[in-house]
Amino acid sequence: QVQLVESGGGLVQSGGSLRPSCAASGRIFSIYIMGWYRQAPGKQRELVATITRGGSTNYADSVKGRFTISRGNADTVYLQMNSLKPEDTAVYYCNAPTWGTNYWGQGTQVTVSS
Repeated sequence: QVQLVESGGGLVQSGGSLRPSCAASGRIFSIYIMGWYRQAPGKQRELVATITRGGSTNYADSVKGRFTISRGNADTVYLQMNSLKPEDTAVYYCNAPTWGTNYWGQGTQVTVSS
């Protein structure tokens, strides 16, 4: 019903920037909130940021002031990541928790070198 595809990860040096995107397709009318999660090796998957259909946003304390989640005019969500740190290294996943199903993208790798 809903497909999520992330892109835009990569390898950057500490202090650099990336802007991964998440493109949603299918029955997108059922999506009221979307989020970015990340998972580092050996650690739990954690919430990074969310955005509602109305544009309300929330961020994890660890990324406030550095990351910005936004929506394009198409069904695409972006995560602008500035001042990246090695601690931000993880696989970043797009998430859409609809009423019936919790949808996930395939993930995009972000690696920040020191």
